[in-house]
Amino acid sequence: MGKQRMSMRLLGTVSVLGLTMNAGAQAQDLPLDLQGEGFLGTVELGQGKREVQTATATPQTVITQDELNDRQAGSVAELIDSVPGVTLVNGSRPQGSGLNIRGFGATSSYGTDQKVQIMIDGASTGSEELYRIGTQLFTDPELYKRVSVIRGTIGSFAYGSGIIGGVVQLDTKDAADFTGGEIGLRFRQTIGASSNAKGFVTSSILAWQPTERLEVLFNYTLRDVDAYKDGNGQVVPNTESRMPSYLGKVKYSFGDNGDHSITASYNYSETDEKDVPYDTFGTTGGSFGNVDRKVSNEVAGLRYRWNPVGNDLIDLDVNLTRSTQHIDTAYVPGSSPLEGTSSGPSVIALADADQDYEITKLTAKNSMYFVTGMATHDLRLGVEVMQRERLNAPSAPGGTDRRVALFAVDDIGIGDHWTITPAMRFETQDIEAHDGSSSYDNSALMGGLSARYEFASGWALFGSGAYTENLPIIDDLGTPRYMTQPERSHTFELGASYTSSSVFTAGDALQAKVNLFKGKLWDITSYVDSNFNPIREVNSEGIEIEATYSMENGFYADFNAAVGEYTAVSAGGASGVWRNTPADSARLTLGKRIGEAWELSWELVGSKSFTDYNGDLIKGYGVSNLRATYRVQTGALSGAEVRLGVENAFDRVYTPALATRTAPGRNIKLTLAKTF
Repeated sequence: MGKQRMSMRLLGTVSVLGLTMNAGAQAQDLPLDLQGEGFLGTVELGQGKREVQTATATPQTVITQDELNDRQAGSVAELIDSVPGVTLVNGSRPQGSGLNIRGFGATSSYGTDQKVQIMIDGASTGSEELYRIGTQLFTDPELYKRVSVIRGTIGSFAYGSGIIGGVVQLDTKDAADFTGGEIGLRFRQTIGASSNAKGFVTSSILAWQPTERLEVLFNYTLRDVDAYKDGNGQVVPNTESRMPSYLGKVKYSFGDNGDHSITASYNYSETDEKDVPYDTFGTTGGSFGNVDRKVSNEVAGLRYRWNPVGNDLIDLDVNLTRSTQHIDTAYVPGSSPLEGTSSGPSVIALADADQDYEITKLTAKNSMYFVTGMATHDLRLGVEVMQRERLNAPSAPGGTDRRVALFAVDDIGIGDHWTITPAMRFETQDIEAHDGSSSYDNSALMGGLSARYEFASGWALFGSGAYTENLPIIDDLGTPRYMTQPERSHTFELGASYTSSSVFTAGDALQAKVNLFKGKLWDITSYVDSNFNPIREVNSEGIEIEATYSMENGFYADFNAAVGEYTAVSAGGASGVWRNTPADSARLTLGKRIGEAWELSWELVGSKSFTDYNGDLIKGYGVSNLRATYRVQTGALSGAEVRLGVENAFDRVYTPALATRTAPGRNIKLTLAKTF
């Protein structure tokens, strides 16, 4: 795909902001939204809602606590959906949510294809390839203060192998975020309600710092929603959920200047449903019938850090984590139409099966800064030992997957302009079935190289190339030829960024980043086409744009867009649309901060129509989200935050690409929060 062609497609995508309103309101009729920004710290005027990561060649987006609060997201999936190149699969409810990044991740059948890495405080988590169960994002956004999304392979080698879609990193809150590092006790209470689905959320955070070196945090969050209504006022069945979540965290610093620290954390979420469809992607029981299902997700970690003052060669991080997921299901008799037929026993066995898996991982890495000749080095060396274990179930074999990996990433600065970053990962694997019927050994060497040149004018050019291998997984133990055939992928990227101030008027600021990518996946074992024939390769190419502009008077504008083409080539050589193709999309936010007290904004989310792999037309849409934030400045409630949001303000009826159910209609959200 040439640059001119991509530019034309981008213009077509951006035009959706004005052209897809015909099913609701016209763009020129839209009121200026009220989108507020929540925060745990001081509001800084003269900046957009989201900073663009222009200082790196890696296509990375960072969502801070300000934006986490501002969006009032009901799930982590809803929050990450705002990143260009990221699409939700099968909705945002805890049991059925999944992520698609650049065409990879969750699919129409499984919650993951193992090509997107989900990490919580460094722990690898996310679902196995459990049929019709998607559980990658089974956690509550109130537990977190920062979300980082890396798109593609470059920048992923410190986190895992086979990462083609990208990496999502979630960082939990710390006590110091509330105490400011000072001795004392702080308590933060958040209460929220939503009109659609009669949603309710309460989050209580206790942060205690008995000494300057000891921090303790406890967070209890309960989120409860009924089934929501779409834009036509129709209830979308089986979209209700009730999820309590807990976070406990203790950090102790010791040694000279607190150079050493140990952090222990425990993160837990669960849902308990009765008489719901086994198929979490659907809205009815269908052939599989209904089940009683309890899902619990745990992440525990013990982390040691050593970063001595004045020693640039030691910044040690040793992290031991264990993540588990238990899915206990019991088939509801009489709920499947296949019960009593020849297919009944297998369907009931699938629906009545419990799923149980755990991932234990030890990661030790050290960052060091040093100079060799004309070059500076920011070198990160690490070793990772991981064991993934899953019990036998009718829908998937049980087994143990043990891996050892070595990785190195070096940011090499040459002069004032060049940054060259070579990265390498070597990983070995020993995978075996629990019944002793089979075992396999594999290994792979992966790596990439990025280069960035920064001009004195604020412009920068960058490019990268990366190669990775997705080693065999426990799910494929029943297919011997898959167990010695890693999936292989390469990706090439090219882009430019710009950062400057006082661009159009005194005191304004502009950040922008454009990234083009082209990738290929081959030796495929994860997918088949609609006729269950093997797929030989998947090709992807596209462009991603992020920009933010702000003025001294408090006005700001944020924009991002993703445009791409995704094709699959069957074993016979026929080429067609990739079944996990995301829609071209764009997002524009216009906002205004008024002093320290008020922030108003309007967000327009647009998606372009396209024809999917079945030849069906996936309709585009344009949705307005309105938000306002008021921060009390005086009196007994000084510091309290009041947020009002109106999502899908014009009550549009639409179904996003890759989703299996219509999106929620108009939803008014009110959130009150205060730190005492």
